[in-house]
Amino acid sequence: MANEWLRADAAMMMEALSEQMQGIAKIQRDRSRLIASATACEKRITVTVNADGILIETRFADDIGELSYAEIAGAMTEAVQAAARKASEECRRLMEPLRERKSRLPRLSDLIEGAPDLGSAMPVAPPASVAPPNSPERRHDNEDTRFRDAEKLGRRSMVSDLDE
Repeated sequence: MANEWLRADAAMMMEALSEQMQGIAKIQRDRSRLIASATACEKRITVTVNADGILIETRFADDIGELSYAEIAGAMTEAVQAAARKASEECRRLMEPLRERKSRLPRLSDLIEGAPDLGSAMPVAPPASVAPPNSPERRHDNEDTRFRDAEKLGRRSMVSDLDE
């Protein structure tokens, strides 16, 4: 009897995995075609980015010459960031059905007693900064990533594992 339940659970998991893979393939296809645009300076500047937020097109209106270089530079940054936010939001929207389906699946820890919940162990990446270079937000001390009790050994060889 327990063996039949195990088989049924395994079959359900395999079917769900197959559906998940098909969903992922469709999302990847849709994402690869995704673009987002934004304008700035009273529509004098229009930019388009791909799903990764990479600028793929820039268009200037005929009267762009009325703006200073500083105004154009600032507006370009603003427009590209706005378009990238739109693309990111659209990617999140594309992923939502997959996330919903995933939330309905049992976790490994639900199926196997004592198994760890791997989802909770996954570190969450902080959002990338949009601050310009050399801004206060980008100046940070990496003290939290250093080992305080480690000894400095000197330069390591580029061709072997051994210290010089």
